[in-house]
Formats: sequence, C-alpha cells, structure tokens
Amino acid sequence: MVYFGLAIGAFVFVFMATVLILASRYKRCPSDQILVIYGKVAQGRSSRCMHGGGVFVWPLIQDYAYLSLTPITISIPLQGALSFQNIRINVPSTFTVGISTDPNIMTNAAERLLGIPSQKIEDMAKEIIFGQLRLTVASLTIEQINQDRESFLESIRKNVEPELNKIGLYLINVNITDITDESDYIESIGKKAAAEALNKAKVDVAEQVKLGAIGEAEAVKVKEVRVAENVAESEKGKKKAQADQRIYVQAQEAEAVAGENKAKADIANAEAILEIRKAEAMAGSEKGKKKAMADQRIYVQAQEAEAVAGENKAKANIADYDAELAVKQAAALQRGEVAKREATVEIQKAQYRAEQERLNAEEIVLKEIEKRKIEIAADAEAERIRREAKGEADGVLLKYEAEAKGLQKLLDGKAAGYESLVKSCGGDAKAAATLLMIEKIEDIVKHQVEAIRNLKIDKITVWDSASGDGKGSSTANFVSSLIKSVPPLQDISAMAGVELPAYLGKMKETEQPVPSKGGNAEKK
Repeated sequence: MVYFGLAIGAFVFVFMATVLILASRYKRCPSDQILVIYGKVAQGRSSRCMHGGGVFVWPLIQDYAYLSLTPITISIPLQGALSFQNIRINVPSTFTVGISTDPNIMTNAAERLLGIPSQKIEDMAKEIIFGQLRLTVASLTIEQINQDRESFLESIRKNVEPELNKIGLYLINVNITDITDESDYIESIGKKAAAEALNKAKVDVAEQVKLGAIGEAEAVKVKEVRVAENVAESEKGKKKAQADQRIYVQAQEAEAVAGENKAKADIANAEAILEIRKAEAMAGSEKGKKKAMADQRIYVQAQEAEAVAGENKAKANIADYDAELAVKQAAALQRGEVAKREATVEIQKAQYRAEQERLNAEEIVLKEIEKRKIEIAADAEAERIRREAKGEADGVLLKYEAEAKGLQKLLDGKAAGYESLVKSCGGDAKAAATLLMIEKIEDIVKHQVEAIRNLKIDKITVWDSASGDGKGSSTANFVSSLIKSVPPLQDISAMAGVELPAYLGKMKETEQPVPSKGGNAEKK
C-alpha cells in the first residue's frame, strides 16, 4: 500500500509538472505587439508571425520574441535638395512609420528588425527616407511641390513606402512643415499670386461700381419716365378742368339767354298790363344781366388766372426736376467715368507690377543659375589646382626622400669603408688619410695638367735681350714660371694635413733673405 501511494503521488507530481510546463509554453500576443516564433516552424520558412491570439511554442525546437507596433516619429530636416528646375530647396518634414501587420511586411520585419534597438531602426528608416525624398524632389518642379501638396505627398508615399516595406516598416503619416528655397523663388511666386488676387479684387470692385452706375442710371431713367407720366396726367387733368369750365360757362350763358327770352315773352304778353312797369322791369333785367355778365367774367378770369398760375407752377416744377435730373445724370456719368479711368489705371499698374515681378523672378533664377555655374567651375578649378599642387608636393617630397636615402646610404657606405680602412691601418687615422690622398694623386695631377692644357694662347711675343747672365733666356723663364704657377703635390698634401712618403720626393727649402744694415740682402 505504501508503494502504491508513492506511485500515485509521483504520477500526480509528474502530471502537474507537465501541465505547468505546457501552460508556460503557451504564448499570447498583445494587441500592440507581434509575436514572432522562430526555429523549426514550417518547411521553407524562417519564422512565423502572428498578431493577436495565442499559440503553443514547442520547447527546445522553437523560441519566440515580440516586435512592438508603437509608431516611430522621425524628423527629416532636408536641406538643399535639388528640384527639377535645378533650384535647391529646404523641405523640413516629419515622418511617422511603424511595423505593419500585413503578413508579408511582418515577415520582412521578423527577418530584418528582430532584436534591433529602436534607435537603430529609426536611423535605418531615416537614411531610406532621406534618399527617396531627395529623389522625389528632383522629379518635381517648385510649383508642383508648393501648390499641389496632395500630389507631392502622394509621390513621397509612392517612393518611400515600398523601400520601407522591404525592411518591415510601412509609412503611417507624412507632414511637410514649410518649404523654402535659397533664391527666394517661392516667396516671389507668393508675391505674384498676391498681386494677381489684388488685381482681381480691384477688377471686381470696378465691376461692382460699374453695375452700381448702371443701376443708378436705370433708376434715373425710371424716375424720368414716371415724372413725365405724372406731368402728362397733370396736363391732361388741367385741360379737362378747362373744358368743363367752358362747358359750364356756355350752359350758364344759354340758361341766361333762355331766361331772358322768357322774360321778354312775359313782358310782351303783359305789355299791355305792365306798360307802366316796363321800364322798371327792363331796367331791372338789364341790371341783373349786366351783373350776371360781370360776375361771369370775373369768375372766368379768376379761373383762367388760377389755371395759368397752376400751369406755370407745374412748368417751374418740371424745369426744376429736369435741372436736378441733368445734374444727377452728369454727376453719375462723372463718377462712372472717374471710376472707369481709375480702374483702368489700377489695372495697368497691377499689370506693370506683375510683369516687373515676373521679370525679377526670371532674372533672379538666371542669376542664381549663373552663380551656381560659377561656383561649380570655381570649385572644380580649385580642386584641380589643389590636386596638382598636392601631386607636385608629393613628387618633390618623394624626390628629396629618395635623394636623402641615397645620400644616407652613400655616407653609411663611406663610413663603413673608412672604418675598415682605419682598422686595416692598425687604428692609425693619419696613415689611412695618407692612403686616401695617394689614391687621389692621379686625379690631382690630371686636373693640374688640364688646367695648363686648356689655356688657349694664340700668340706669344717675347722680346729677349739675350743678356747672357747665365739665368737663361726670357722665353725659357716664361715657360718655367708658367709651370711653377701650378701648386706642387707636397704643398697640396701639407694643406690637407697629410705628409707624402719620402719616395715621392720633397720640396727644396728656399733661402730667406736677411736684411743688412746697409740695406742689401745677403745670401746664406
């Protein structure tokens, strides 16, 4: 029973240990990382990558590591990039890259970035971005880069992203901060655009002023028509009132005539009865008639005067309206002409400024190109002169080094020979010098002979007195004196501090004259 219990305990222990080992080899992948399993994973594959989930990593034959998906922000201060127009520009930008979850790119990252520090990954990506960004800038003009940023960013993405994918990275975002150039070409383009916008605004203002003047003229026209219509209606009403007035007067006159006739008939019928009162009736009738006629004429004249006054007032008002209308039309015409002329002047000024800016920009570009050509030519000439000077200096240095080495070897050889010569003479340096001097006697004699032989004497004229004093002729003395002008070997050896052997002979000592009291020298 004891052995049975021990066996069960051992089995349980082994089982639990196995479960713990298997559980520890089951690896889960976080959402912000990539799990890379390497070792023996599959036929023809170096690793297996997965994002999310979990997998069992076999011990001994497999191992694992993690790649971070955290984005990397890289600052690219690109300076002096050459554009398509050969103008150098500055394109400071910020790139955001990271490891992709695409299966192919994950595999590239596992093969090329696993175990590399993030700083080295950033440096590697920066080098790739620098090269591709310069390539992109070189294929575009400044106008395409500055005005169409979307196309520029798309070109950058098209050139940079495939190269980053090769090492397992992909491009997340590109941010171009500001684009400048050394020749201020971009600023000139901005000034030109601002001038064009200003000119367009001025043209729009002039167009609106023109529309206002046209509207004002239309309003004046409508006003004139309405005034004319009102004046016509007023005249029409006045004429109708006059016609009604005349009809009424004629009716009153007809009624008066009818009444008069009736009165006359009554008077005729009652003539016999009213004979006495006839004169009174006739007088009263005449009086009434005259009074009625006077009243009628007064009323008519008053109405005509009122009508004339109204007509004159209306004409005066019409004249005032006409004068005011003419003044307003003239003022409107004047404002329109002034605005038109001012707009024309501003347009011409803007065209002049725009043309001047364009010519300045072209001149700046030409001057910059010429400047770059001169700088490149000057650099090339300086580099050529520098290399030639360096080559000559190296040649002179090598020459002197070779001469120094040869001279050093010659002196070393002479020193070794002199040392052997002194040793062979038993350490007697004077004897060694004598031997060397003896070796050079032949050359000395040769040079002495050459000194006399090379004298060119075309003609010698000697006046010989032949005195017979036993000292020889003057001609013989001339030749012997010429030979004696060459220093003897003994004197040369003595000057060198070397004494020649006795078998080479010795110089006869010359007697020195001794001065006497009488002033005559005596020979000893």
